[in-house]
Amino acid sequence: MLLADARLPTGGHAHSATLEGAVAAGLAAEQVPAYIRARLRTVARTEAAAAVLALRAGRGRPVDYGPVQAALAARTPSAPLRAASASLGRGLTRLARALCPGHPAVAGLATATAATPGLRPLRPVVLGALGAALGLTEAQTARAVLYDDAQTVTAAALKLHPGDPLATVRWVVDAADDIEAAVRAAVAVAAPADLPARSAPLIDQWAAEHAQSTRRLFIA
Repeated sequence: MLLADARLPTGGHAHSATLEGAVAAGLAAEQVPAYIRARLRTVARTEAAAAVLALRAGRGRPVDYGPVQAALAARTPSAPLRAASASLGRGLTRLARALCPGHPAVAGLATATAATPGLRPLRPVVLGALGAALGLTEAQTARAVLYDDAQTVTAAALKLHPGDPLATVRWVVDAADDIEAAVRAAVAVAAPADLPARSAPLIDQWAAEHAQSTRRLFIA
């Protein structure tokens, strides 16, 4: 669960999972729980499955994250969201190299960049690589992605819609069934070609608008 903690020194605290863009577009505080569940059923589910595929690739020899990276990039149509994921991936890569220097799963991350020139390894790919290096199971890796997504939203919500921190904890607890359903779906994905394309058009739109904003608290 430390991998899904916003306090982890990878830059995650500067991101809101597009909640800031959603709030700017009119999302009310009472709608945040529904926003969390919507992400768990769409973009977060795709990222969890990508992390599981990356975990499997990290256990292979030779390690090749190229197919997973390319498939995830293709299923992330928003340029700002790809950039945000790559930024978070960069911070997580730094952590992975500090924790597991020389491990083949971490050393092989260059294969992700080779598959998408100009785009650093995306965060789910790096998390899968770190999971392989640390011996995480597929379910643990998927759950880390999904829990991180939910708690990123709740942490941002306390700044954007100040309220009772206990209420935001309840939002995550109430999303547990959605998280576990997404874990099962992620583990069931067999290959990069089967990676679900669960995009969310409104989130893409809010991310694009947020990227052009000159007054914001979060990067993305």
